[in-house]
Amino acid sequence: QVQLVESGGGLVQAGTSLTLSCTASVTIYANDAIGWFRQAPTREREFVAAVRWRLNDKIYADSVKDRFTIRRDAAKNTVYLQMNSLKSEDTAVYYCAVDRSPTRATMKISDKYDIWGQGTQVTVSS
Repeated sequence: QVQLVESGGGLVQAGTSLTLSCTASVTIYANDAIGWFRQAPTREREFVAAVRWRLNDKIYADSVKDRFTIRRDAAKNTVYLQMNSLKSEDTAVYYCAVDRSPTRATMKISDKYDIWGQGTQVTVSS
């Protein structure tokens, strides 16, 4: 049973923008956090951004802080990742995930997340 579905990936040129979507078919509770992670070939999965559902507080990796924006739409049970000024080093498979018991300190830790999507490929050509 698919519980998180990512979409919006693709092949784009450096300097352009792309918006990823993560739609949940499971209930997102008020205290949950939704995070975006990415994994490039031969590299470990890394944190990108996360938002806590009720508080709507957001955190970002330093590498994307001024370029990416995470936004949630509670009515659609969806979280978006708006990516601007894309660079070749942003090329990766992007995953969204749900953390059922987040703290601000643990939102960057992938092992803390309970449910994962299948991922969507983002390729940025230079």
